[in-house]
Amino acid sequence: MKRRRQRGLTLVELIVAFTIMLILTAMAVPLARNKVRVERERDLRYALREVRQAIDKFKDNCDMGYLGPQKLGANCYPETLEQLVEGVKLPGPAGKKMRFLRRIPRDPFTGTADWGLRSDQDDPKSTSWGGQDVFDIYTKTTQKAADGTSYSEQW
Repeated sequence: MKRRRQRGLTLVELIVAFTIMLILTAMAVPLARNKVRVERERDLRYALREVRQAIDKFKDNCDMGYLGPQKLGANCYPETLEQLVEGVKLPGPAGKKMRFLRRIPRDPFTGTADWGLRSDQDDPKSTSWGGQDVFDIYTKTTQKAADGTSYSEQW
């Protein structure tokens, strides 16, 4: 018997269609991963810039004497990152506080607000904090950037 007006797809047509879909999906996955990595890098740069600007404002205000006398050996840098959030009590009877950050930003790679710290007396590439003051911060992630350098060394 002859079939009239056959409807549907043959097995070969289905295999070809699924193969094309598989190839397109396989090409899209690396692009999606790259996009996520680029967004995390952008967020990392923003977070680092925000904290570093707060550290610089703290240093500038301290150098101008607005924050009162500082501890010896601190070189007018904050003792901790929390000091930037909690603020520093200004000298005078008013008891006002000067704050430099609303909150410590989250590291987009580790997902926490735990940053690596460097004091002004530490080696610029050091991964251990001397504890004197907070001169700079870096991410604690072990991931590498697209060029093969570590994020903690790169920015």
